[in-house]
Amino acid sequence: MTLHPQARRAVAGYADEQKVTDPGYDIDAARREARAAAAAVPRVELPEVRDVDADGVPCRYYRPAERTDAVLIHLHGGGFVFNDVEVHDAAVRQFARVLGIGVLSVDYRRPPEHRFPAAPDDVDTVLAWVRAGGLGEVERIFAHGDSAGGNLALVAALRNPGAFSGVVLIYPFLDPEAGFDSYRTAAEGFDAAEAAWYWQQYAATEADLTDPDLAPLRSERLATLPPTLVVTAEHDPLRDEGEHLVHLLAEAGVEVVGSRALGQIHGFWRHTEVFTAAAPLHRQAAGFVQMLLERE
Repeated sequence: MTLHPQARRAVAGYADEQKVTDPGYDIDAARREARAAAAAVPRVELPEVRDVDADGVPCRYYRPAERTDAVLIHLHGGGFVFNDVEVHDAAVRQFARVLGIGVLSVDYRRPPEHRFPAAPDDVDTVLAWVRAGGLGEVERIFAHGDSAGGNLALVAALRNPGAFSGVVLIYPFLDPEAGFDSYRTAAEGFDAAEAAWYWQQYAATEADLTDPDLAPLRSERLATLPPTLVVTAEHDPLRDEGEHLVHLLAEAGVEVVGSRALGQIHGFWRHTEVFTAAAPLHRQAAGFVQMLLERE
C-alpha cells in the first residue's frame, strides 16, 4: 500500500526538520521543543494521575478505573535520547482509559548523558519496586513500549523471566546493524543514518552493540517470553526487524501475534490527533492485554 495521506503529510513535514545527523544538532533544544509541542495536545481526565518515585526512578502512575490488581509498565520511545513522561502524557492517558488498568510510565535515564545500560537498569529497578508492593498488591504486570521503548520492554522481559504476564511492542527498535531490507525500501521520514546516530548515543562501547541487553534479537532467552504482541508500520525502516522478532518468537514456541499497520510510518502510535490509525491501535493493544487478563 502507498503512504496513507496523513502519513504522507507527516513525512513532508519531517523533510523540513533538522536531522539529528546534522552538525551542530542541539539535543537539549529538541527536547524542549518536544515538551512544548506535547503540552499543547489535549489530555483526557482520569480518576488518578500522580508522580511517584520508584526507588529513585521517577515515574507517573495513571489509574483509569477502580481495578488496581494489574499494571502495565510503559516505556516511551524517542531513540533512547528523546521524549519523557511529559511528552507521552497525552497518549498514555488515552491508552490507560481504553486499557482499564493502571499504567506506570517510566522516566528512565537517557543518553548521551546516561548511556547503556542505564535505561534497562532503571526499568529493572521500577519492576522490582512494583513487585515489592510499590503500587500496592499487584498480581499481573505487563510491559509496553514504542520504538526504543519497545526495545526496553522486550529487554525487561528477557532480563526478568516470569515477571510479566504479557508484552506489547509497537514498532520496536531492535537491530543496531540496520541489516534488514526495510532500511532501504521503507525508510520514509527516518533513515539508516539517523538510526545509527541513535545507537551511537545509546551504546557506551562498541561491544555494547552486540550485547543482547541492547540488541535483543541476539538473545538466547527469547523462548522465556510471555504472550507477546508486535505491531509494525508498513513504511518504517524498523518494520522488518519487528516482524523478524515475530518469526523468532513463533519458532521458539512463544505465543506471539504480529500485525502491520498499512500505509503508516514510524511514530504514529502516540499522535491520535494526527493519525486516525492511532486510536484503533490503542484498542488493539488494550484488547490483547484484556484477553490475557481474562484467562485467570
